[in-house]
Amino acid sequence: MKKLFTLLSFSFALLLITPSVAFAAKPDGAGKPKPPSDGGGGTTSEQVGYDISYPQCGRRLPTDHYFGIVGVNGGTAAVENPCLAEQLAWAKTAKTGSTQDKIQLYVNTANPGEVIDQITTWPTSNTVENPYEECDGTNTLSCSWQYGWNRSVEAEGYFTEAALRAGISSNLNGYTVWLDVETMNTWQSGSVEALDRNVATLEAMTAFYESKGATVGLYSTAYQWGEITGDQISTLSNLNGLGNWRPSGASLSNAISNCSVESLTPGGTIVLTQYVKKNLDHNHSCL
Repeated sequence: MKKLFTLLSFSFALLLITPSVAFAAKPDGAGKPKPPSDGGGGTTSEQVGYDISYPQCGRRLPTDHYFGIVGVNGGTAAVENPCLAEQLAWAKTAKTGSTQDKIQLYVNTANPGEVIDQITTWPTSNTVENPYEECDGTNTLSCSWQYGWNRSVEAEGYFTEAALRAGISSNLNGYTVWLDVETMNTWQSGSVEALDRNVATLEAMTAFYESKGATVGLYSTAYQWGEITGDQISTLSNLNGLGNWRPSGASLSNAISNCSVESLTPGGTIVLTQYVKKNLDHNHSCL
């Protein structure tokens, strides 16, 4: 995605005031989709996938897809993609033959703990067992973890309702859920402790989706991941070993090359790479 290659400052604005989209490319409105280009004028037999979300509401979507990755949220971790059901139904129509699952999901992530007084979604207590002990409503590791869990519960609700309307399984078990980790959303910064709280939120989201039987992966650039987490991942963290989906510029050749980049966390595997063509997010399978 083009936005991912602009070095952005952290946004500490209210989530509902400054929504962002992980994959903002718009689909090509031309006629029948052409074979994917390798970036040098040639064509390949690429079994292409696309990722879409609320910016594509009402737009014509490509029909040559072998898999589709659909954004559950509407640009922030606290709102829904209004076209989720329709886009899940589109993903269901993917062609067979890819090593990738036809229908995959991505969710926005954030930690607005430094602006608690501006939001109503910050937790005041635990709802489940918390590895960082008791949340008391302040900006702590435990409340950051609980925030990530709560946003995941909310996103599951969005998905369940939309999946029933789309005629697909509404149980997250068996789906891949990608955590979209980008600096354009609201994160804490300025200290090691602040970055640790960001990590706690991502750990909670991972724990929630894995508890539902989903496979969890990470979408980010190395730069943005470092800015948000400080690469401060404990050896005991459940973020270790997760699959990666990595942005790769504007050509298939870059995407293929990026299948061999270093993973965001130890033990991870590069599963997908993303490249932008004609303002549409394409995805290459590294499997």
